Amino acid sequence: MASTAGVYLDEDVSVVVAAILQARGFEALTARDTGLLGRTDSEQLEFAAEAGRVLLTHNRVDFERLHRGWIEGGRQHWGIIVARRRSASNLALRVAQLLARLTADEFRNQILYV
Repeated sequence: MASTAGVYLDEDVSVVVAAILQARGFEALTARDTGLLGRTDSEQLEFAAEAGRVLLTHNRVDFERLHRGWIEGGRQHWGIIVARRRSASNLALRVAQLLARLTADEFRNQILYV
């Protein structure tokens, strides 16, 4: 059976999104949960990759650059979801739909937009 991806929310994404995802049965961690507030975007992606989680962010420019660098350098990550700013409930719904539709392996090394 294919596994569902866990998600890691960087500090730009509301912790309310994580709470809603958790209430829907998804594994969701935040930068606050892990003590990574104030860390660089590179450190955020490093943590998500080591933890085997898809990273959720609003920061399109920096994470597109990081994604390209990782791929060009032969490194692998578990996916990046770049989200437009919207209400926590709307964002959680969109992310939940994506997490339900794709397996963890299908997120690997992808950058997706919601």
